[in-house]
Amino acid sequence: MPKTVADVMTPNPISVSPETNLEEAIHLLAEHHIGGLPVINAAGELVGILSESDLMWQATGIEPPAYIMLLDSMIYLKSPKKYNEELHKALGQLVKDVMTPKVIIITPDKSLREAAHLMHDKRIRRLPVVNDEGQVVGMLTRGDIVREMASSQE
Repeated sequence: MPKTVADVMTPNPISVSPETNLEEAIHLLAEHHIGGLPVINAAGELVGILSESDLMWQATGIEPPAYIMLLDSMIYLKSPKKYNEELHKALGQLVKDVMTPKVIIITPDKSLREAAHLMHDKRIRRLPVVNDEGQVVGMLTRGDIVREMASSQE
């Protein structure tokens, strides 16, 4: 019988709220050796995910957008809106400032094969596992899938 997401996921993942201090979230990631945290609001709903990639703006900073001057006008070669978003992430102090709000999810009853396809197609490293009530019940990572592949070969 094929394995399901529920068979392989990490149940009850560590999570943070949008109001969690970024320093605290960074310590959770490092202390537990994980690459991402689901972000849950006060109602228990998934509102985002905080990943190592989101934190890279904090470490690297950002470059001002390139521009050219034409007749005393500045023409940006990169979207100023995108620059403002990047600046907000680089200066953010709370999880909500840097998290990714659009999260791809999966349900526990889906096959592991389906989850692997979704992760591969969307180029994501982790999937929050959400039940019918919309609550996060687990986290599935690429590492979980690889470990399952290794154990099934033994």
